[in-house]
Amino acid sequence: MQESKIRLYTLSTCSHCKAAKKLLTDLGVHYEFTDVDLLPPDEKPFAMEEVRKLNPMCTFPTIVIGDKVIVGNREQEIKKALGV
Repeated sequence: MQESKIRLYTLSTCSHCKAAKKLLTDLGVHYEFTDVDLLPPDEKPFAMEEVRKLNPMCTFPTIVIGDKVIVGNREQEIKKALGV
């Protein structure tokens, strides 16, 4: 499995986001995440702008694995990007 930096932009109430986090945890993969809806009001616009750059539709989860962006909890795409 390749060592890539993995970052998720998620919503705390999103079932697809929770499933993506669980998948990565179950695979034993280290990742960082931001629950955008739980950010302080002054930080939220910056996070949304970052998501918009990666995913113009601004949907969640937005997952970044290395230089690949995956929108949604697409298990096979995530595993392929991880090399598992």
